Amino acid sequence: MSKANANQARSKATTGSYSITVRLHTGTDPAVIGQLATAVSEAGGITTALDIVESRHDRLVVDLTCSAVDGEHAEQLVDALKEVSGVSVHKVSDRTFLLHIGGKIGVEPTVPLRTRDDLSMAYTPGVGRVSLALAEHPEDVSRLTIKGNSVAVVTDGSAVLGLGNIGPGAALPVMEGKAALFKRFADIDAWPICLDTHDTDEIVRAVELIAPGFGGINLEDIAAPQCFEIEARLRESLDIPVFHDDQHGTAIVVLAALTNALRCVGKELPDARVVVAGAGAAGSAIVSLLLAAGAHDIIVWDKEGLLSGDDTDLPPAKLSLAQKTNPRKLTGTLRDGLQDADVFIGVSAGGVLDPEWIEEMAKQQIVFALANPDPEVDIAEASRRAAVVASGRSDYPNQINNVLAFPGVFRGLLDARAKHVTVEMLLRAAYAIAGVVTDEQLNPNYIIPSVFDSGVATAVATAIAGPEEKK
Repeated sequence: MSKANANQARSKATTGSYSITVRLHTGTDPAVIGQLATAVSEAGGITTALDIVESRHDRLVVDLTCSAVDGEHAEQLVDALKEVSGVSVHKVSDRTFLLHIGGKIGVEPTVPLRTRDDLSMAYTPGVGRVSLALAEHPEDVSRLTIKGNSVAVVTDGSAVLGLGNIGPGAALPVMEGKAALFKRFADIDAWPICLDTHDTDEIVRAVELIAPGFGGINLEDIAAPQCFEIEARLRESLDIPVFHDDQHGTAIVVLAALTNALRCVGKELPDARVVVAGAGAAGSAIVSLLLAAGAHDIIVWDKEGLLSGDDTDLPPAKLSLAQKTNPRKLTGTLRDGLQDADVFIGVSAGGVLDPEWIEEMAKQQIVFALANPDPEVDIAEASRRAAVVASGRSDYPNQINNVLAFPGVFRGLLDARAKHVTVEMLLRAAYAIAGVVTDEQLNPNYIIPSVFDSGVATAVATAIAGPEEKK
């Protein structure tokens, strides 16, 4: 590996998602072990484990686990290990792929099935009594079945992460991961439903047909503007809550983080000038929730430039968004919109914000660059210029992560047997997340709690299941 490539690798952060285990055959010279770790380090990687799995008088078998920046860098680390004298590479295992073998979720019974007596109650003939009772009293289905603790995670694979339209099969690992997060953070049983269609009518009908078995619907990774119509129609036709996480989960966490960021810089939302980059599902939902929270001056920038309600050539969804924003009727580029702005929120694409433009914003700037994996602006550069910076990445402070929202949201919805999701619920959820960060904890590098903070899901669930939602 060249010195230039090694230096480039060091300039980026390694990540566990590119973690490999390399099985090596080496001699028994004690110096070899140190040379292996040095080779990884000099190539810009991080050794996280080194295990001797077999020892003979003339040979060692070593498993070396290390983290890389990306797939290409992982290959470079392997090449660096091959260059160590007396070492041969026997096998390379990608730990992320190993983790996915066989899927990440499963089904387990919640009742014992050890005896014939157990079977007679859990299944036939005893189950027939329960089914007849539910036919007569359908309002008890949530109490006597899994429906009361189950969510369908529905996608058509048209907008998966930052990968685009990769289809339902390729979307399944992501939906499995989502289901695993539901279980881990809110003890909810979630089921991946990957639909092999992009037709709006078919998606709506498919969800309507499966809805009787679920207590809530989580729409996931469906491209805009189609996702808006799907969500609206399902909310109208179903008597269980429908939540589009890419929209409303993101909006909740952004409002929570912004609430605390404004506290850090001594500003109020109604007085702040906010620029949102990106008019897709997330951007539209963020704008709507910020307006509901009291924001007055929001400008949206997308590929058409600064959106204005006077531009009747805009697509319908963007025109509707423009008509609710840009009270000063600004036109032009993203840079034009940022003049004297207090807040930048990016849910668009990597590299659209020049770091120097931050200096043209109002003092005590707040920058949320949330595009993933490449944010709108280099986070290190933004941190040198703005008072508070957040991103969607886990390798910087202030990660805006939907895991802070959706588990608690659905926990509250299911516990309250809610039929709909309201704007008031979304606001309460955002303020609950913000409130988990105490005054003593609050600082520019800690405006949002960790996803592993056990108090977050409970706080959100309690906020969602407010007095008017409880039965």
